[in-house]
Amino acid sequence: MAREQFQTLTEPMYYILLALTEECCGVDIMEQVRIISNERVKVGPGTLYAMLSKFEENGVIQKTAEDGRRKSYIITERGRQMLREEHNRLKTMVRDGEDRLNC
Repeated sequence: MAREQFQTLTEPMYYILLALTEECCGVDIMEQVRIISNERVKVGPGTLYAMLSKFEENGVIQKTAEDGRRKSYIITERGRQMLREEHNRLKTMVRDGEDRLNC
């Protein structure tokens, strides 16, 4: 099951899924990750295409179009749920840190 394999998401995984809340192709995903993260996270082609393959294999994303080498993807409902769970986990961690660090 996808959630077991992706129990927690790495930062690039998280941003790739955020980018795929709108349909886009590989080059656009890399650009969206850069924009969404305010240029803090950059995903290279090797990382991106390895993750897209794993995500698609596990039903986290689905291919929406293929034109030669250009393939477009979008997040599935399973992927959205996984992304929401990770988002909530991260918010909980921030709250825990704020409580302990008196922020």
